[in-house]
Amino acid sequence: MKLQILIAIILIINFSSCEETKLSKSLDPENWSKRTVQINTKDSLSYGKSYLSVYSQIYSISEKKIHNLTSMISMRNMSEKDTIYLLRAEYYDTHGKSVRKYFELPIYLAPLETTEIVIDEIDISGGTGSNFIFEWKIPQHCPEPLFEGVMTSTMGQQGLSFLTEAKRIE
Repeated sequence: MKLQILIAIILIINFSSCEETKLSKSLDPENWSKRTVQINTKDSLSYGKSYLSVYSQIYSISEKKIHNLTSMISMRNMSEKDTIYLLRAEYYDTHGKSVRKYFELPIYLAPLETTEIVIDEIDISGGTGSNFIFEWKIPQHCPEPLFEGVMTSTMGQQGLSFLTEAKRIE
């Protein structure tokens, strides 16, 4: 009887851990399609491009010891009155090769709205030097969007977290 209970517990743990490895919502195209918008080319919107460094993995003790991280990429509209438009969010690996684009059509962020991209800890495709390129359009006199990366990891009783902030490149 104890053996059957132990087997049942192991099966429950295995099935619940399988659920965690499913694609995160930020990879689901349906999640982004709810935010798509058509931008009128005649609108007087300002264009910009930003670069954000992100870390899927970091070194610990030496080059031979690597820790995986969960990365939350925060895309924020800092305007209290204007909607802004994100044209592109593309993730690149350490070697500068595109890993994935998160949406194909422009999406909107309402005033003071935030949306996130989560790169799961098990997704190490970006490596130790991954990054994002964002392209965006905003109304005249509107604050530029804020892009931040929050990387975290917990191992046993130890926790690690740090923040990166995007730089405008165009």
